[in-house]
Amino acid sequence: MPMIELIDVSKNFNGRQILDHMNLNVDEGETKVIIGRSGVGKSVTLKHIVRLLEPDQGIVKVEGKNVLTLTGKDLNELHMNIGLVFQGGALFDSLTVGENVGFMFREHSSLKASEIEGRVKESLALVGLYNIENYMPSDLSGGMKKRVALARAICTRPKIILYDEPTTGVDPITADAINLLIDELHDKLKVTSIVVTHDMRSAYKVADRIAMLYEGRIIAEGTPDEIRYSHNAYVHQFITGAANGPITEGQSSILKNTEG
Repeated sequence: MPMIELIDVSKNFNGRQILDHMNLNVDEGETKVIIGRSGVGKSVTLKHIVRLLEPDQGIVKVEGKNVLTLTGKDLNELHMNIGLVFQGGALFDSLTVGENVGFMFREHSSLKASEIEGRVKESLALVGLYNIENYMPSDLSGGMKKRVALARAICTRPKIILYDEPTTGVDPITADAINLLIDELHDKLKVTSIVVTHDMRSAYKVADRIAMLYEGRIIAEGTPDEIRYSHNAYVHQFITGAANGPITEGQSSILKNTEG
């Protein structure tokens, strides 16, 4: 049984079809990377998994449970078991680093303040940050903000971590450090991960499998090497960053090129 499963999921915003009968499986312990151009629905997919959005049609399952049917304690448990690293970090500017990292515990648990403080320190240490609990987000560099966002996502020791464009907006060296962190956290915490990105260097580095989202559906999936050497014209254009190809020609008939 997959850890995460999207079955026939569709989502429309203001007449624009973002997801169109999309299907996706993520196995327990797997790191799956979803690639695709900006605006194709990568972030929308993540928001469905954590139920920040609900589909117009289809089913979203986490650990075999339909998330759309969860209420009360069960829904709270879902949120505690999924760490979401938002694009850009999305730290609360008015809260300290420590308050940001421990936010979920303060809002959704009965842990004592001293216990939350210990978990915050431990989580920051896991991402290589020490003694910055009293800093404000405005005191941090872009790379540090990314690490704090990671610490917040892992503070509840979730079973699943969802990363929304984790290397966007940072320099290549910082991006590589973030990729290494994703791998390290996967190994240390034994989590299932989804990373959405258009950064192919990052995709190849962290993925067990890569899936390409285009026109609302997964049109190809495989190991990093299978994607790197794919004969699918849409995949090839995207991963090479070519200006000319079927994506920019606006062709809609993709099934004949679909793999996996």
